[in-house]
Amino acid sequence: MTTRPIALFDMKAQQSLIRAELDRRIAAVLDSGAFINGPEVRELEQKLAAFAGCAHAVGVSSGTDALQIAMMAEGIGRGDAVFLPAFTYTATAEVPLVLGATPVFVDVDPVTFNIDLADLEKRIALVRRDGRLKPRAVIGVDLFGLPADWPAIEAVCAREGMFALDDAAQAFGAALGGKRLGRWGHATALSFYPTKTLGCYGDGGALLTDDAERAELYRQLRTHGEGKSRYEVLRTGMNGRLDTIQAAILLAKLGLLEDELVARARIAEGYGKGLSGLVQAPTSVPGAVHAWGLYSVLLPDGADRASVQETLKAAGVPSGIYYPKPLHHQPAYAGAHRASVAGGPPPLPVSEMLCTRILSLPMHPYLTQDEVSRVVAALRAAV
Repeated sequence: MTTRPIALFDMKAQQSLIRAELDRRIAAVLDSGAFINGPEVRELEQKLAAFAGCAHAVGVSSGTDALQIAMMAEGIGRGDAVFLPAFTYTATAEVPLVLGATPVFVDVDPVTFNIDLADLEKRIALVRRDGRLKPRAVIGVDLFGLPADWPAIEAVCAREGMFALDDAAQAFGAALGGKRLGRWGHATALSFYPTKTLGCYGDGGALLTDDAERAELYRQLRTHGEGKSRYEVLRTGMNGRLDTIQAAILLAKLGLLEDELVARARIAEGYGKGLSGLVQAPTSVPGAVHAWGLYSVLLPDGADRASVQETLKAAGVPSGIYYPKPLHHQPAYAGAHRASVAGGPPPLPVSEMLCTRILSLPMHPYLTQDEVSRVVAALRAAV
């Protein structure tokens, strides 16, 4: 085995394969001077929609802005409850709060780490009985690349008259029931942060939907609420456009994505076999195709995670913690959480437990079998 350090995420290996195409596309943008909403943005939108199998894609400035634009389009704001997992990244919760709505945190399944449908039902009923907030939306997160239970989420939202928004920031390329993410829920938000399954070299994002009216509204909202001309302002919007250079970078990378998804699945399979019986390895579910945006295991209960990480580091193996604290324990959200239901909401024990035991291992399409074996051996020595 080699001893060179292993990358938690490796963008250099990918770049070496497409450097000439990257240079060509970036040079074309520089020559055109169309730095905002240039032709590359429209080309990317068409190709994203085709890849996902949906009718419309709208490029935006980040995954966070994708979430915000989607909720702005629904008029979500003060007095509204937005239900989302307590175990996820902060962006999912901050957007409802910025818009004046109240995030209502839902516990997650201890095996899939995605939103727990029974707990979701319980908290919707609790909010309705409390009567101070109106249930308006569910944000399902396809955590680490595994699709949430979208048929069940859609059924709940249809019954309750709520907006179903897929936060697929870590899962572009995943599928469920033969449909790629982008066709579930009313809309899907993507992030193109550099470490995502499809990432640019800065911030970027997109919204996917089959609804033509929503897509048109998203285009207006990303550009200050403009109508058919620049100085026709139809509604209050935001500056949420995708830079043309980032679109050009994503176009150069998009051709690699299918093969990279296959490589991620192969690496995950190698981890699963090598770590069997040692840790709780991530799972898939029937009918789902995992994108493997991250590979996160649960250490045994009582294991010293800090010590495990130090041992891995000494062996040249990086690791990460996604996430060290559930959202309802974050200072920014704790007050809204306590006030979401009179007397305080029920506990969120699974989300709290996961934060003490979760550990993410190197995951990118360019890990070699030798490197996978080194990670497995190092973790076996550390636990």
